[in-house]
Amino acid sequence: MNNVSCVMFHAKQDIIVSNSEDKSIRIWDATKRTGIQTFRREHDRFWILAAHPEMNLLAAGHDSGMIVFKLERERPAFVVSGDSLFYTKDRFLCFYEFPTQRDAQVLPFRRPGSLSLNQSPKTLSYSPTENAFLLCSDVDGGSYELYCISKQSYGRGDVQDEKRGHGASAVFVARNRFAVLEKSSNNVLIKNLKNDIVKKSVLPIATDAIFYAGTGNLLCRSEDKVFIFDLQQRIVLGELQTPFIKYVVWSDDMEHVALLSKHAIIIASKKLVHQCTLHETIRVKSGAWDENGVFIYTTLNHIKYCLPNGDNGIIKTLDIPIYITKVSGNTIFCLDRDGKNRAIIIDSTEYIFKLSLLKKRYDHVLNMIRNSHLCGQAMIAYLQQKGFPEVALHFVKDEKIRFNLALESGNIQIAVASATAIDEKDHWYRLGVEALRQGNAGIVEYAYQRTKNFERLSFLYLVTGNMEKLSKMLKIAEVKNDVMGQFHNALYMGDVRERVKILENVGHLPLAYITASVHGLHDVAERLAAELGDNVPSLPAGKVPSLVMPPSPVMCGSDWPLLRVMRGMFDGVLDNTGRGVADEEEYEAADGDWGEELDIVDADGLQNGDVTAILEDGEVAEENDEEGGWEMEDLGLGPEADTPKASISTQSSVFVTPTPGMPVSHIWTQKSSLAADHAAAGNFDTAMRLLNRQLGITNFAPLKTMFLDLHTGSHSYLRAFSSAPIISLAVERGWTESSSANVRGPPALPFKLSQLDEKLKAGYKFTTAGKFTEALKTFVNILHTIPLIVVESRREVDDVKELIIIVKEYVLGSQMELKRREVKDNIVRQQELAAYFTHCNLQTPHLRLALQNAMTVCFRAKNLATAANFARRLLETNPTNENQARAARQVVAAAEKNMTDATQLNYDFRNPFVICGATYMPIYRGQKDVSCPYCSSRFVPTQEGQLCNVCDLAVIGADASGLLCSPSQIR
Repeated sequence: MNNVSCVMFHAKQDIIVSNSEDKSIRIWDATKRTGIQTFRREHDRFWILAAHPEMNLLAAGHDSGMIVFKLERERPAFVVSGDSLFYTKDRFLCFYEFPTQRDAQVLPFRRPGSLSLNQSPKTLSYSPTENAFLLCSDVDGGSYELYCISKQSYGRGDVQDEKRGHGASAVFVARNRFAVLEKSSNNVLIKNLKNDIVKKSVLPIATDAIFYAGTGNLLCRSEDKVFIFDLQQRIVLGELQTPFIKYVVWSDDMEHVALLSKHAIIIASKKLVHQCTLHETIRVKSGAWDENGVFIYTTLNHIKYCLPNGDNGIIKTLDIPIYITKVSGNTIFCLDRDGKNRAIIIDSTEYIFKLSLLKKRYDHVLNMIRNSHLCGQAMIAYLQQKGFPEVALHFVKDEKIRFNLALESGNIQIAVASATAIDEKDHWYRLGVEALRQGNAGIVEYAYQRTKNFERLSFLYLVTGNMEKLSKMLKIAEVKNDVMGQFHNALYMGDVRERVKILENVGHLPLAYITASVHGLHDVAERLAAELGDNVPSLPAGKVPSLVMPPSPVMCGSDWPLLRVMRGMFDGVLDNTGRGVADEEEYEAADGDWGEELDIVDADGLQNGDVTAILEDGEVAEENDEEGGWEMEDLGLGPEADTPKASISTQSSVFVTPTPGMPVSHIWTQKSSLAADHAAAGNFDTAMRLLNRQLGITNFAPLKTMFLDLHTGSHSYLRAFSSAPIISLAVERGWTESSSANVRGPPALPFKLSQLDEKLKAGYKFTTAGKFTEALKTFVNILHTIPLIVVESRREVDDVKELIIIVKEYVLGSQMELKRREVKDNIVRQQELAAYFTHCNLQTPHLRLALQNAMTVCFRAKNLATAANFARRLLETNPTNENQARAARQVVAAAEKNMTDATQLNYDFRNPFVICGATYMPIYRGQKDVSCPYCSSRFVPTQEGQLCNVCDLAVIGADASGLLCSPSQIR
């Protein structure tokens, strides 16, 4: 080593670290005196080295900064089997038993110096039946070691004869079989315990690592996805787009899998159906499933949880990084970086509570509310976010928060109590808005009284038809000298004399005169006319106007009727919890005397009180001794402290409005993977995605009208009141009178397979008549309709697929015939197109017409040999039309005299071929071609990626899963 500027001896690894002026750091094996690894920077020199006093980290400083690196992998390789843990520590394979916490060495898996820097085992796979182990490392670019031992030899430290091999990954896939990945050839080798190859499979996607995915299955990792490969059937069972996956953790029942990348966790089903994705800012270290189906994982400094729906939270903070091996109840078993087994006790109350809410295990939720100390703003916010404000109410003592939660859950009773305690104008206003939404007129009235919102109170009496209270509001406006309030109340009541009186008092005599005149108050009008003198306004001649009274309300003087609903699971919980009785007493004290006293406001309104109860302090009406003042000794406003009950006695069981149910369109989209059902539900976006994935369709313009027909055809519309919105009713497929009202069926669709059969017959008639333009339109319409029909049985599915093939042939043939009629000046091309038409799979009558047409075109062009071929093919069909048969025999006879062709055609009837749907040229057997994923039309390779000319929907050569048009295909 020349030009060494700094040297450090790392005692633990027995390695010398050399810092050289040749712009590199070299790590040497002190025993073998050979270089192991080199870190190099092209433009910087290294000058100093430092080791962390406690952690396995080294730092090297260079001209422009420094680098930090490790000498050895700190995560031990481990595998869990039942109640046993096998893991690597130093140079030994160790065994740990969870129930007894017994720890023992199983065997030494390598000799000192056999592995190089940072090349300790990465993964460990175990076969419990054969007690066999597979240790994989990065030695020599990827290798594995196979050990087969007896359980009686645990702890003896005997050196076993291992079997070695090369491969990027190795994992057991059966009792006595394991798979090895050959990364260079993208092959998977299946070997037995003798390390002999018994089977070889080629992976369909480039793979750089494999993981266990159940017996006979592999979970394979590629650059941007993972997929499950069935080794027996050699097919892909499912795939999922993911970031680069480092670790795979299966649940105990193999129904769910957690895919761990550097900063993300993806939860999926056993078929790799995505469930949720969780992103972390700090590296994810490890994870394990608990018995409840919650994924517990660790980052560098936290233990966290992830529920099946993606909700997550922190369980515990860590001092040092750990690697979870098993979760059992409230105990987490783990390994630290020194390879020591630890057992950490955690509090699982929070995530078990959230899981119970998620799975609607309300009995567990109630038990935890009674017996657990669940509190905190985070829990309250979670319950509120997830739609359980009524549960959050049980954890809150702050009246403002309780008021907000009560409004959100529709619990008017608690909202009234909280608003009374808070007694702020804004809260009374919000209470009035919610009570009005629920139709509880008594609470609305009380809220408006508390805020002295007389305008809203008057309008409330108008819409509820309470004319008695409306007249009292008129008197209140007089006391307050509120002219506009008086006029509005008089207008609401239809009291013309009062309106004239108000106008006269404020000096608007012309308006008062006009109002009295048009409403037939002649005595008042004459008196006002005398006062006006010459300024009497003139009235327009014409129809005599009539008095317009306010319309009668639908409900008069009572609350709007509510649906009777069952009490919620959580509404009785207060009786047995800490808040219980004390809170009920608090509500009773705050509410005053409800019951009989409720009639003060709700029934008789403004009774047993003085008008000054709702006026501002100091406002007192002036008295007139001669006329007895305003005569308002008994307006009965009621004491301000009396709070009305949230629900009147006749509706005491009605306490909360029911939440809206799920729209039928959402039920349709959730239950079905058929594009037609999604389009009928109005979810055009998902319908287009399904068609793209299933059939490779990208051109949806021809399907627009059909999408609209599906949506409108599966709904009916009912008009209720003129002021109410139109009600949309779902029309269900297969509905009968015996159908359950609680079970929603699929949507009724306007397109039927029988309709397509009728269109096919119409297309046949157009073809027979030679009307190829009309025939082409008919057949293309069938191709456009097929993706949006739904059939019930497998037999009908086969019929649909057969229909696609039939219609595709006629579309291609019609297009070629129309093209032939366009190229009148090119005799050779005319003959070729006529010849190709005869190779379409047509019905026998149409094939005879095509053969006769090709025979005629070629015979007129002096291509006698080709014409004779068509004539013979025509005679082989046994034509029933004598004219066809006679013409064919004449052509054969004429051609036998001179079996030659005047022009050379690109047509060889002896060599089987298919016709390109874009170029209308033959693709002979053995030549490469691409096909349309929907109609299966064939094309030359240069057409790949273009829109299919036959169906005008799909992209040529696109990947697609296939036609899905029946629920039976999904089942």
